Amino acid sequence: MSDVQHPDNCVAIDARTEGDPHISGKEILKEIFAGSRATIPMVVGAIPFGIIFGTLAEQSGLSPLGAVAMSVFVFAGSSQFIALGLLAAGTGPLIIIATTFIVNLRHLLYSAALVEDVKHLSGPWRALIAFGLTDESFATIADKIRKSDDTWRLKSVQWFYLGSFGTMYGNWILCTIIGLTLGELFPGMSEWGLDFAMSATFIGMVLPYLNTRPMLACVLVAGAMSLGTADMPHKLGLMVSALSAVSVGLSYHLMSQSNKSRSKKQ
Repeated sequence: MSDVQHPDNCVAIDARTEGDPHISGKEILKEIFAGSRATIPMVVGAIPFGIIFGTLAEQSGLSPLGAVAMSVFVFAGSSQFIALGLLAAGTGPLIIIATTFIVNLRHLLYSAALVEDVKHLSGPWRALIAFGLTDESFATIADKIRKSDDTWRLKSVQWFYLGSFGTMYGNWILCTIIGLTLGELFPGMSEWGLDFAMSATFIGMVLPYLNTRPMLACVLVAGAMSLGTADMPHKLGLMVSALSAVSVGLSYHLMSQSNKSRSKKQ
């Protein structure tokens, strides 16, 4: 993910506790708050999404405690909505688990993109990052890493991520509770079209990256493939679209780099 090359003799800094001599408590708090601030624009779009989940939970046969527990332990918006639909249809637990697993396969791409930037961290840190790796937090941390150097990555990446994750996590749980409460007062809230805010948020996440031709090609292919594979079962179209877009974008990038190298030699 980082643009700066990682030297082989670089000493990995293991910032496991606040007592780490390489970063002070004040710097840790600064990074946590910075991660939280950077995630706030994403939170705005996630608020109605979380509220809608809360309003639909009881209608789908899930108890209020079960809905909150799902947000606490699962913490995956799209998978939680799919699970609600399957629960309402009386689907068995194995099918629900398998379906949500397939829907979340896109997180493999997120993990692959971040692995080089977090491999110096301890196992518990990497487990926490894996649990909280939502679309919004990935976009936030990936953008920060892209703009930062190796020194920041080795010392501060986990604290910045903690701020981003904590903000999204707290917001999702709170909005689930709000949705459960409002669902009792306004039974038809799910039909208000509030979920469009999430689509707008994702568009906002992508726009800053449309500054190169390979990235533009990647987005166009993803959009076209997502429309063409929308009817595939178990949301497999998401993975097909993502892999197709990544393949095209990477191929375009490699071709551009090859052409530049040839031009320099001439």
